[in-house]
Amino acid sequence: MDIEDWSEFDLDTRAVRAGQHRSAEGEHSEAIFPTSSYVFASAAQAAARFAGTEPGNIYSRFTNPTVRTFQDRLAALEGGEACVATASGMAAIYATCAGLLKSGDHIVSSRSIFGTTTILFSNYLGRFGVETSFVPLADLEAWERAIRPATRLLFVETPSNPLTELVDIRALAELARRKGCLLVVDNCFCTPALQQPLALGADIVIHSATKYLDGQGRCVGGAVVGDRERVGKEVYGFLRTCGPSMSPFNAWVFLKGLETLGLRMRAHCEQAGQLAVWLEAQPEVERVYYPGLASHPQHALAGRQQSGFGGLLSFEVKGGREAAWRVVDATRVMSITANLGDTKTTITHPATTTHGRLTDEQRAAAGISQGLLRVAVGLESVRDLQNDLARGLSA
Repeated sequence: MDIEDWSEFDLDTRAVRAGQHRSAEGEHSEAIFPTSSYVFASAAQAAARFAGTEPGNIYSRFTNPTVRTFQDRLAALEGGEACVATASGMAAIYATCAGLLKSGDHIVSSRSIFGTTTILFSNYLGRFGVETSFVPLADLEAWERAIRPATRLLFVETPSNPLTELVDIRALAELARRKGCLLVVDNCFCTPALQQPLALGADIVIHSATKYLDGQGRCVGGAVVGDRERVGKEVYGFLRTCGPSMSPFNAWVFLKGLETLGLRMRAHCEQAGQLAVWLEAQPEVERVYYPGLASHPQHALAGRQQSGFGGLLSFEVKGGREAAWRVVDATRVMSITANLGDTKTTITHPATTTHGRLTDEQRAAAGISQGLLRVAVGLESVRDLQNDLARGLSA
C-alpha cells in the first residue's frame, strides 16, 4: 500500500494496512526477507548507500524490508514520525538511553516499573555515569523535586506493572517541557489501541512487542517510536552500530499480531473487567488493582487518557506468600509464567519472579507485597478463569 500519510485512517485500518510496500511479485500478505545482505547495482550505488546519500537496503542489522514494514506500521499506529525495532523490549529501553544520554546525565523514573528496568537503570547505566532517581508514579510534585539541571529523561510505565497505577501523561509532559527534559512512556500494557502517549505530549514511546503487539506469545522484540531526529537518527544510530536488531521473521510475526490488535485489546479489556469485579467480591481477596474498577484511585484519569482499561490486573490475597502460592498452584487453565499479553491467561507472583531481583526495600517502595498476584487476562471463558482462581482461594 503506497500511502505515505495514514493519519486520516482509523486505527484498525492502519493496523492491517500501514507500512506495506509490495515487491515486484505482487504479494498480498507481507513478505519475509531472510537475508543478511543486499546486492548493489554498482560500486557507485554501494558508496551512496553507505554514505547515506541514497536510500535503500545495506545490511540486515539495520535495514530489512520486513522489519521496516513493522516499524512503519507501528509508527503509524502511535502517531510517530519514526520507529526503531529492537531485539527485545529491554533492548528498546537501553537503545533509547544509550542513544540519547551521556555520562553525567540524570534520569528520573517512576518506582513502579518492571523490575528488570530498575536493575538496568540502577546497576548498569550507573556504571557509565548515568544516575537515576526513583519517585512515586502519580506524585507530580515528587517528579518536579527530583529534576536536576542534569536531568535529561523522565521514564514511566502507565499503567504500571503490576499495580496498574497511572500518571497524568499530559501533566507530566508539560512538566518535562518546562524543565527541558524528554518524557519516555512505556506503552506496553495499553498499546496504541488504548492509549496514545505522543498525542498527550510524550516525546518517545517504548514497546515490548513480545506482549500485546504479538498477542500470542510467539516471539521476542521491542520498539522505540518518536520523532525523526531523536529516534530516527540518534536511537537508530545506536542500533546500526551496536546491533540489538529485530529478526525479519519476528517482525513478520508482529505484523500479523498488529492486524488483530484492536479486536484483541477490546476483548482483553472486557474479560479483565469481568474478572476484576468478581475478584472484588471474594472474601479471601484483600484488594484488587484494576483501573476499570470504581475503587481504583485513578479510575477517572484512566477514563480520560485511555480508551479502555487494559487486560492486566493484580490482587492481594489474605495470608501472604503461602496463600498466594496456593492460588497459583491450584490453577489448571492459567499458565504460570511471568510473560503477559497472550491470548492465554497468565498468572505470576511478582515478589519472587518479575520483581524478585529487587531488594526488600525496593519491593516495598514499589508496593510489591508477598500476597500480591498478577493476572494477564487472556481470551478464555471468564467463567473458567473464575473457577480456576476459586479453587486456590477456597483452599
